[in-house]
Amino acid sequence: MFALRYWSVVILIAAAAVGFFVYTTTGSQGRFDFHLGLDLSGGTHLVYNADTSGVQETEINEALNALRLVIERRVNAFGVGEPIVQVEQGGALGGGQHRLIVELPGVTDTQEAIRRIGATPVLEFKIVAVGQETSAVVGALSTDPAFETTGLDGRLVSHASLQFDNSAGVGASRPVIRLDFNAEGRELFSTITQNNLNRQLAIFLDGVLLSAPVIQQHIPDGVAIISGNFTPESAKQLASDLNLGALPVPIELASTQTIGATLGEQALNAGILAGLVGFLILAAFMIFWYRLPGVVAVVSLIIYVVLMLAIFKLIPVVLTAAGIAGFILSVGLAVDANVLIAERIKEELAAGKSAQAAIYEGFSRAWLAIRDSNIAHIIAAVILYWFGTSLIKGFALVFGLGVVVSMLSAITISRTFLLALGVSEKTATGRFLLKSGLK
Repeated sequence: MFALRYWSVVILIAAAAVGFFVYTTTGSQGRFDFHLGLDLSGGTHLVYNADTSGVQETEINEALNALRLVIERRVNAFGVGEPIVQVEQGGALGGGQHRLIVELPGVTDTQEAIRRIGATPVLEFKIVAVGQETSAVVGALSTDPAFETTGLDGRLVSHASLQFDNSAGVGASRPVIRLDFNAEGRELFSTITQNNLNRQLAIFLDGVLLSAPVIQQHIPDGVAIISGNFTPESAKQLASDLNLGALPVPIELASTQTIGATLGEQALNAGILAGLVGFLILAAFMIFWYRLPGVVAVVSLIIYVVLMLAIFKLIPVVLTAAGIAGFILSVGLAVDANVLIAERIKEELAAGKSAQAAIYEGFSRAWLAIRDSNIAHIIAAVILYWFGTSLIKGFALVFGLGVVVSMLSAITISRTFLLALGVSEKTATGRFLLKSGLK
């Protein structure tokens, strides 16, 4: 039993050392860096309203997920390190307007961000109606009844690239855009070219006709060439925009917010200072009032804090001001568990039990209250995460993780250290260390 106690302490210290190593380590390409949210690092916060009125109710979730993925591709074009793109439903219990939240840490050019995110190149392919071939001139509109809808559009494009057509002769190459369709688009394009030989296929961008080449042969490989009055720069820009994808549902900018790096740094420093001051006050109270169990509780809390910070790096968790508040609150709950344990141990000692028996029995009696209390907190964190907005989700995630880790640390770490110390209540020193308060 004696050896087991000390091996348990060794294991706990080793675990704390690993956690401290991860906490203090910065990996390659920031792998083990802390990931700070927009409110702590500064940047741009954009909120869009998503118009789902034209989408069937059963397909809304799929459309919104596709919207999020498309915007993520556009956001990555900024080279943003840790962008946050998420869709949420406002109102009580999610009964309101669907919204798109875009956070771009470090991006200060708000207008450029809005332009790139909102740019929606609408690419359409339509067949020129029989007898209307003469109307298929560059500049015609896609709403003209002379064009028949095919269902082939930009959402089915998997890749667009700039190429040069040398068919006009040496030195007369012109920029064109090659489109490679995805599996669905390839099949549809193959069917269109097979069933409409010798007819014109009109290509529209944002409702304006670019070109209307004649389908001369069946094209089964899903490759289309767009020609028009392009310069190399404009063709390259169009190919880039098409690669970003068309939006599956319309979005409208609702609000913007720019947070300066200085303000974010101030918020971060204030959060850290609040955490340190709160921890020191709690530690002083625990040591003064509970003596040895208080010292053990403080050591347990230090290990808990190191493990939590290591978890933040490993997952990684994007830390916001709300998340730091959740973390500080979870530290308070860890203290609460240690207070319950110390009080139960004191009661067992007052009943005449030995120190070892009081520790075993004290933890056993305290566990039920700690378990029920923490389960209630975990349920609250899950509900907040499920129904909350982006700000509330960050708080709920950190708070939930903290509750789980604090519950385990209070029961395992504190118990192991108290048992390993082997303090006897039969000596004056032992009695003093195990008592609490002013007695």
